[in-house]
Amino acid sequence: MKQKPVILNISPSGMPRCMKADGFCDAVGEIGDLRLVSGGDKMTPEQIADHVREADIYMTGHGTTPLPEMLSKNPGRLQYVCGITGTMRQFVPLALIEAGIKLTNWGDATAGSVAEGAMALLLATLKGVHEHTQNARANGWGLAENVTGGSLEGLKIGVFGCGVIGRRFLELLRPFDSIVRVYDPYATDVPDWCERVDSLEALFHDAETIVLHAGWTPETDKIINADLLSRLPDHGVVINTARGGIIDQDALFAELKSGRLRAGLDVLEPDRLPPDHPARYWSNVILTAHQVGHGWPGRSNRIQKYHQYALDNLRRFTRGEPLRFLMDVERYHRST
Repeated sequence: MKQKPVILNISPSGMPRCMKADGFCDAVGEIGDLRLVSGGDKMTPEQIADHVREADIYMTGHGTTPLPEMLSKNPGRLQYVCGITGTMRQFVPLALIEAGIKLTNWGDATAGSVAEGAMALLLATLKGVHEHTQNARANGWGLAENVTGGSLEGLKIGVFGCGVIGRRFLELLRPFDSIVRVYDPYATDVPDWCERVDSLEALFHDAETIVLHAGWTPETDKIINADLLSRLPDHGVVINTARGGIIDQDALFAELKSGRLRAGLDVLEPDRLPPDHPARYWSNVILTAHQVGHGWPGRSNRIQKYHQYALDNLRRFTRGEPLRFLMDVERYHRST
């Protein structure tokens, strides 16, 4: 573009969480004319649309006012929505993509940290870190009676989902000589050292551990059900850093309450347990409250990888270059 584009963000009040990084807004302002508008929660859809139609780019993410669907019929100047998070469904209606508005998200920006979190939960569950800690706090020492143990070496692992996070997790897993099966009907390929299977039933067959990296869609809602969980052996492990809705939570909690299975859960559905829920006290489950990918202390205000990706895409847009992590209808539905 010959002139600087108008880059807009509308939020309920003040700087949205997704843009709170030292120097980020300054960097955006060097690329375009950044306009931050507050009070989005008090605007009508028509008022929001009127603001957006005067911008070339809308920046969105957590803490940002969602776009109204009416923009798909009359977007005005709007050509591009730059997302600073993964899922876009709560911020951008699908109709905007179908109307030809470009949309990007943060791509693989958090793949490494979430994959590390899944590995941490898997190792901690196998090694009984939670049980050992509880035992020590209760003045016990040595091997607690309720600790089962386990090792990655030779462990039979089923991985559901081979997107950017799933692939990063598999890279971390490779040195440990586990026996790995992968199920993902959308993946064009899987690592050659893994066995690809064509169904969840095949994934759970003979598996000792299941690790979830799939998206939560109508197709995958509660797809991990009581029948599949029953196929895991006693002391089997379930690791979920994807979305809680992929699992039939009542069925999983029944297995955990009985003590038959173990789990490391970063996500639930809904994504918070009531204060008095008994699962908070089960020794065979680790709960990390959707924070297992949290970064180094004190770095929350620094420009993160996803901010860098957003800046790169903004520059690409102004130069007329292809955008990275461009979303089509399929990616829109699968990015959760």
